[in-house]
Amino acid sequence: MNKLKNSVYFPGTRVWTMVLVVAMSLAASGTLRAQCTGAGAPNNTDTRCVTAIPIPGNALRAYDISWVDAERGLYFLADRSNSGVDIISTRTNKWIGRAGGFVGVKGGNSTSGPDGVVSHGRWLYAGDGDSTLKVFDISDPTNPVLKNTISTGGKTRVDEMALSDNGKLLLAANNAEDPPYATLFTANGDEDEDSTSIIRGHITVDSAILPPGLGLSIEQPTWDQERKKHRDDDSEEEDDSTGLFYVSIPTIANNPMGCNDDSSKGAITCSGGLLIINPADLNHTTVQPLNECGPNGIAVGPNDNLLEGCTPGNEPSNTKELVINGDTFHFVNVGGITGSDEVWFNGGDTRYYTASSAQIGGAVLGVIDATTNLLVETIPQSSGSHSVAADSKRNSIYVPESAPAVPAVVGPPAIPAKPGDTTNVGAGICGTNNGCIGVFTNSRRHDDD
Repeated sequence: MNKLKNSVYFPGTRVWTMVLVVAMSLAASGTLRAQCTGAGAPNNTDTRCVTAIPIPGNALRAYDISWVDAERGLYFLADRSNSGVDIISTRTNKWIGRAGGFVGVKGGNSTSGPDGVVSHGRWLYAGDGDSTLKVFDISDPTNPVLKNTISTGGKTRVDEMALSDNGKLLLAANNAEDPPYATLFTANGDEDEDSTSIIRGHITVDSAILPPGLGLSIEQPTWDQERKKHRDDDSEEEDDSTGLFYVSIPTIANNPMGCNDDSSKGAITCSGGLLIINPADLNHTTVQPLNECGPNGIAVGPNDNLLEGCTPGNEPSNTKELVINGDTFHFVNVGGITGSDEVWFNGGDTRYYTASSAQIGGAVLGVIDATTNLLVETIPQSSGSHSVAADSKRNSIYVPESAPAVPAVVGPPAIPAKPGDTTNVGAGICGTNNGCIGVFTNSRRHDDD
C-alpha cells in the first residue's frame, strides 16, 4: 500500500481500492475537469464555448481539414491521429462514427492523411497521403462504407477540395507536388451508386506565374455558383448548372514586380494569387494577383465575395486577411487577424470564421462580420488550431483542439516527443488532455430541428 501515495485508506476496509478505480475510470472517460473553461472560453465575447466533443481512440494531435453538411446535421474531421475521418452529429454534438483506412501520420505533412474532406448527401470524399481520393457511402454515417479509391498520379497527398453545389463536380489539389496540380472529378451528386472518376488530371498554373523547383503550392479551393435566371412568361427559374472554382495560391512570381519567390534566397516577399478554373473551359485558367496576402484558406461569402485566409507562414509580412469580390476583384484588407489555414462562411450568422494558428500572440478563432468586412473578435485556441467549420442551420462553430504536447524522454526507454498544444487553452476547452472538438455559438443561435 505504500506505493499508492495518492490513495485514501481507511483501516479495516478496502475503500482505497474503490477510490483508485473510480479515479482511473474518470481519467479514462475524460471527465476529471469541466469543459469550456480558461482562456478559450472568455465570458466577454459574443462567441462562446458551449461544449466539447471527445474523440475516441488516440489523443487528437494530428488533424487537417473539417467540413459540415448542415442539411444532414453532420460534421467531418480529417483525423490523422486515428487514420480516419471522424463523423459527428451536429444535432446531438456526439461522435457517431469514423471512415477509416487512411495512412495516418506517415513521414511528413505532405504524405500523411486524411487531408481535405467534403461531402454531399450520402457521399463523403477525402484525400489521402498516398495521392488518392477515397469515396465513402455514408447513408448510415455510423457505418461508412468505402466505395472507391482513385489515384491522382502523384507521390504526395490529395489535399484540400471543393464540390459544386449539386455535388456533381469535385476539384482536389495536390499541393505538395512540384509543380502542384489540381484534379477535376465527376462526383456522385444525389445518385445512389458511385461513379466518381477523373475528368481532367494535372491542371497546372503557367510556370511563369508559379515557377517549378521552388516548392510553391496551391491550397484550398472553393466553388462559387453562377445563377442565371430564365424568364418563362411571368415566372423565373434559376439555372444552377454553371459556376467557377476559385483556388488560393500562397505565392506567385512578380507580385509585386521584383519580389522574392525563392525561400532559399531569403524571406518570401511575393504575395499570392487567386486561381480561377472554369469547368466548361479547362484549357484556359487565369490567376488574379492578391494584395499583401499569401493565402491558404478561402470561403465564399455574400455577393460573390471571397475571404482569403492570409498567413505569415506564406508571406512573413502578412498582418491582415483579405476579402476580394469574385466578379470585380475589388478588395478590402481586414485588420487585426492573420495566420489562417481553413476559413469558413457561416450563413447562419453572416460571419466568416478563421482558424488562425499563426496569429501573432497565439492561435485564435477569428470572427469577421461578412456584411462590413470588419473583425468582430478573436477567441484563443490550442496551439496549431488550423481547422474550422460551421453548421449554418444550428449556428454552431466547430474547432478541433489539440491535445497537449509531450516532450521527448531520453530514457531508457527513449520516448519521442509528441507535438501538440503548448498552452493550457485546449485542455481548458476540452476538460481533458486528449484533445476534442470545441463547439462555439453566439447570440444569433437558432435551432431548426
